[in-house]
Amino acid sequence: MALPSSGAASGASPPKNGGSGEHGKRARILLVEDEPDIVRGLTDVLEFEGYEVVTHMLGRAGVREMKERGADLVILDLMLPDINGFQVCEEIRTENQVVPIIILTARGQELDKIRGLEAGADDYVTKPFGVGELLARIKAILRRLTRAQVSKEPESIKIGSCEINLRTHTLVRARKSYMLTFYEVELLKLLHEREGQPVSRDEILDKIWGIEAYPSNRTVDNFVVKLRKKLEENQHHPRHILTVYGFGYKLVP
Repeated sequence: MALPSSGAASGASPPKNGGSGEHGKRARILLVEDEPDIVRGLTDVLEFEGYEVVTHMLGRAGVREMKERGADLVILDLMLPDINGFQVCEEIRTENQVVPIIILTARGQELDKIRGLEAGADDYVTKPFGVGELLARIKAILRRLTRAQVSKEPESIKIGSCEINLRTHTLVRARKSYMLTFYEVELLKLLHEREGQPVSRDEILDKIWGIEAYPSNRTVDNFVVKLRKKLEENQHHPRHILTVYGFGYKLVP
């Protein structure tokens, strides 16, 4: 993991406006990671940026922390000594469907990324990673979360026979309820706002993840796959989220 070139390493004063969460309070980040060097490095950087950081090296301790005290964002390693990160993610999601979860994966483990997203993660960062990339993703997701909390959007939207509650992050189809992650809700909202119009992958990346967050186009495709499993009666022959080949996606009611 790359270390910061200034700030925490040089002893400079923390940025005055960094790390703010809902209503301007310090955002609380839960870091579940068992590599001591990464824990120390990330804690130093995140605290310098103004975040409150709580760390645990065991998955069960991280789940207990979320149940008892909560957090504004979770950074979760997949390879932990007791239970794996997929199980941690699933257990957190049974208690909290809204908190953003960023998973840390090994380079080239595409199946782990997909499985992590299916378990309820909102984003992933590949090891080894640069601090700047991770910070950009943290700031982007917390900024969008804050905007969503104060916006005057409708409480729910309807797509086909599905009812989506934007507050509780739940989708109901055929009397069955599915939980939605933060980015799944944001993607649905964007496509719903542009109903019937093609939306490019680049625009989705810009408006949902933020340009500075650096996700690849594959990120968008992975989230569309996740949404189709919940929204469509037949995910292999979708009726609502349609692919515009070579461009992006469009929503059909």
